[in-house]
Amino acid sequence: MSEPIYDARTFWELLERRVAASPDSAFLIEGDSTITFGEAKDQAERVAAGFAAMGVGEGTPVTWVLPTRIQTVVASLALSRLGAVQNPIIHIYRDREVGFCIRQTGAEFVLTPGEWGGFDYRAMAERVTADLDRPPTLLDVSAGLPEGDPVALPAAPAVPPDGEDLVRWIYYTSGTTSDPKGVLHTDASLMAGGVGLAKALDMGPDDVGSIAFPYAHIGGPDYLVCLLANGFPAVLLEKFDLTTAIEQFRQHGVTMAGGTTVFYTMFLGVQRQQPEDPIIPTLRMLSGGGAPKPPEVFYEVKAEMGVPVAHGYGMTESPMICQGSPHDSDDQLAHTEGHPVFGAEVAICRPDGSECDRGEEGEVRISGPQLFKGYRDPTLDAEAFDDQGRFRSGDLAVMRPDGHVSLTGRVKDIIIRKGENIAAREIEDVLYAHPKVAAVAVIGLPDAERGERVCAVVEMADGAEDLTMADVVAACAEAELMVQKVPEQLVVHDGPMPRNATLKVLKYELKEALAEVPWP
Repeated sequence: MSEPIYDARTFWELLERRVAASPDSAFLIEGDSTITFGEAKDQAERVAAGFAAMGVGEGTPVTWVLPTRIQTVVASLALSRLGAVQNPIIHIYRDREVGFCIRQTGAEFVLTPGEWGGFDYRAMAERVTADLDRPPTLLDVSAGLPEGDPVALPAAPAVPPDGEDLVRWIYYTSGTTSDPKGVLHTDASLMAGGVGLAKALDMGPDDVGSIAFPYAHIGGPDYLVCLLANGFPAVLLEKFDLTTAIEQFRQHGVTMAGGTTVFYTMFLGVQRQQPEDPIIPTLRMLSGGGAPKPPEVFYEVKAEMGVPVAHGYGMTESPMICQGSPHDSDDQLAHTEGHPVFGAEVAICRPDGSECDRGEEGEVRISGPQLFKGYRDPTLDAEAFDDQGRFRSGDLAVMRPDGHVSLTGRVKDIIIRKGENIAAREIEDVLYAHPKVAAVAVIGLPDAERGERVCAVVEMADGAEDLTMADVVAACAEAELMVQKVPEQLVVHDGPMPRNATLKVLKYELKEALAEVPWP
């Protein structure tokens, strides 16, 4: 068995070294199609030659809005071979956001899947670039990627020396009421996050992973590094459909699945319908991030599916921050987001920047090789970093005596009720444990008497009667929450709550929808 590759400096170097070690091992699985590491490199070189013939070279900005497919991974590797600056965009973005990203990055090429999922992405790209003085070349890859003769390829860009930051990636954080923020990454910064994830999960060539989330998400390169560094394959899903996912994962012997908390609970729901028959017999771990994981989720999955949940914590600006490991204790996995990953420096700080004591709540501030290099709009940098160069995450957490980190909420997700700070996360964890509740979001709504009142918005479990306020009060009392933290308002949401591409609940949409609703 080959040793893990944790010291590559570029994605292309990592691919070449993996191919040298295990060229014939499976790499990417899509439906009934599988390609090996060696085949992926060969395809990427042909596509790189095709791109080069069109004018793509080192430093060329290329935007791509593509689904999770083998084709997409190959296209991205081909662009890495040329040293292009890639701007991956999640498929849920539409005209305003996509147009902004194309203009701000100065994209010279835009890759789309044509019509996909009931939406015409090429037509959108045409609309948002029609008024540009120098519109980019639009490439619809639904009929295939361009190919050429690899012999004609220029030499691969040199590996940058230590300390030289060559931006090769621009990811955008979703804008709600303002424009998205372009986050600048190098190969090295993205790969540092991926190595942190790979070391924590400790997967090997006998494992089979899965990518059931948008590959254009910052988690895409994280997971790619895991595959290449540790030499195992992954099953790709264009869209997450629960039935299809389980069928594919069973067929290909997936050992690690997940994506985010909602995925865990969906798998759990199916498992409960057949308690004696494992839905994915080869599964040994669920893993993911992107949303809070109530402790009850871990214990339910462990008891009913027989596998642990190794949850993690990252963001666009720092792809990995903390990650649970299958080697952690049940208590660590249930109650924390894991230990800071290899290389990441995590400090829990008071508002003045001083570090908190263990167990004291403060803001997560981050440094290390996985951290981004600033925003595309440099005027945003001053507010983002403190005077020690640490990134202000906006997340609240405590670091336990064992060094594991427990998120407690957002700096801006604190509800100020009659002058008292109330963390939404604490109440959410309590209510999620109720058997009637499938999902919950606790928000603060404007209130003339209290400043803000605590409102719990819930999705009901299948077949359950609606949660009542009496149920809420009883659950909070059983958990020994302070009376001041018990929600004043309960909203049973009609259908699923609004979520983003990684299925995180969009609380701002709930607040906007409920802020003007008369109460009581």
